[in-house]
Amino acid sequence: VQLQASGGGLVQAGESLRLSCAASERTFRDYALGWFRRAPGKEREMIATISWSGDATRYSHSVTGRSTISMNNANDMMFLQMDDLKPEDTAVYYCAAARGLVRDYAPDISVPFHYWGQGTQVTVSS
Repeated sequence: VQLQASGGGLVQAGESLRLSCAASERTFRDYALGWFRRAPGKEREMIATISWSGDATRYSHSVTGRSTISMNNANDMMFLQMDDLKPEDTAVYYCAAARGLVRDYAPDISVPFHYWGQGTQVTVSS
């Protein structure tokens, strides 16, 4: 299973970005998905996850109210819409997939993710 994240870039504070994650095969059925980020000098942070049914989502406090995770099973795509971006959102963003979870469970930080995409850089200027 290969995942590829895209959509990062350089934006100003207050602007929006939509990140995309594409799978190499029909991955999203039976896999919960998530977005993570790693800022310079900081540990990796889980910021949003979605159940493989698409019916359950979970967000970190740092992005709640400003971000929306979604998926399109028809073409194996996942998205992260980020609004009102802040300089502290600057990081490399990764998408990942976790197998073996129940249908309507959006993973929390205790769940291991088995497949990872390469990162996409998001830089927010003040």
